[in-house]
Amino acid sequence: MTASLLLRNVRPLGGPATDMLIEKGRIVRIAPDQAAQAGVPEEDGRGELALPGLVEAHTHLDKSLWGQPWYVNEVGPRLLDKIDNERLNKRRLGIDPYRQSARQSIQSSLMGSTHIRSHVDIDTDHGMWGVEGVMKMRDEYRDIVDVEIVAFPQSGLLRRPGTLELMDEAMKLGAEVVGGLDPCTIDRDPKGHLDAVFDLCQRYGKPLDIHLHEPGEVGAFSMDMIIERTRALGMKGKVTISHAFCLGTPDPALIDPLVAQLAELDIAIMTTAPASRPAPVVKKLVEAGIRVCSGSDGIRDTWGPYGNADMLERAMFVGLRNNFRRDDELRIALDVCTVHGARVMEIEGYGLDEGCKADLVLLPGETLAEAVVTRSPKRRVVKAGKVVARDGVSVRTAP
Repeated sequence: MTASLLLRNVRPLGGPATDMLIEKGRIVRIAPDQAAQAGVPEEDGRGELALPGLVEAHTHLDKSLWGQPWYVNEVGPRLLDKIDNERLNKRRLGIDPYRQSARQSIQSSLMGSTHIRSHVDIDTDHGMWGVEGVMKMRDEYRDIVDVEIVAFPQSGLLRRPGTLELMDEAMKLGAEVVGGLDPCTIDRDPKGHLDAVFDLCQRYGKPLDIHLHEPGEVGAFSMDMIIERTRALGMKGKVTISHAFCLGTPDPALIDPLVAQLAELDIAIMTTAPASRPAPVVKKLVEAGIRVCSGSDGIRDTWGPYGNADMLERAMFVGLRNNFRRDDELRIALDVCTVHGARVMEIEGYGLDEGCKADLVLLPGETLAEAVVTRSPKRRVVKAGKVVARDGVSVRTAP
């Protein structure tokens, strides 16, 4: 549902104070001292910053433990330990995908996110349970946030027969993106795995977002195969590689040729700016013309206890991980969590210009760098021209 609103005395991206007229959910005029509009409510911006809606470009809405009793984590160290533990305990822990995705989506909205890309588990133990739950939530809560679903084979694609057929079913059901996972180290069949996920993309005309945790030369090998298929199948601009730890390898001879090809084919990179793993160098990728986005990944789930869905905090993590200190560098970190994320998700009408959809955040601060550093909790979130969250209180009630 779209709305009309006159925002007074706001500073878009830290610029001069102005008024912003919103009609039918879109920004129609940006100019100071606008005349009152009959029947249009007004909101005093108090000279605060106006940012475009934050973009949560990588999370897992279906399996958050947000609002659940504390989970005592005693899971083993391997990736497969975490995958198997989660799959076996979802129902025991009461991780209902509809309820938990609604809770996390409301939290994301409170923090200023207006768009979410969520990877949703598909496996032979739970079938369409996760996808159906998140799709139901997506339809019911679209007044506060837009959600895009990635069909994600978390437990592996080929190592668990029947998963590929379920992935096909998820695409028929309406998932917007095909997902994949570590073709060498999980399925141990990189050709088979990549052939399968790229075939789904071709069959349904959908983009690909593939998790690639594989480090070093193994990860570079998988990435090279992804690049090869992207080129051969004409999927320029339609592929995202998430995590891409191999790009954090301090070996230019290994990394630079990959970066050049990623730029050539407009393959996007998602990084959470992890503290404990090698990570892509954000400034290097951005300067090469590569779209770089970010996300919270898992939020308070069986994998780990961290996360609050605040993409301004994630921008800070990007800054810390990349040793960003200058204000212009912090602007890069913020762009990763806003405009670059929107470009990766191909969000139509995103931004703060006249004609854009009225999805934005108001918060105190003199500059964009200060917004990232202080991360004020005093936020007002506007979705489609309607104020949907104010100072930590949502118009929606969590189930």
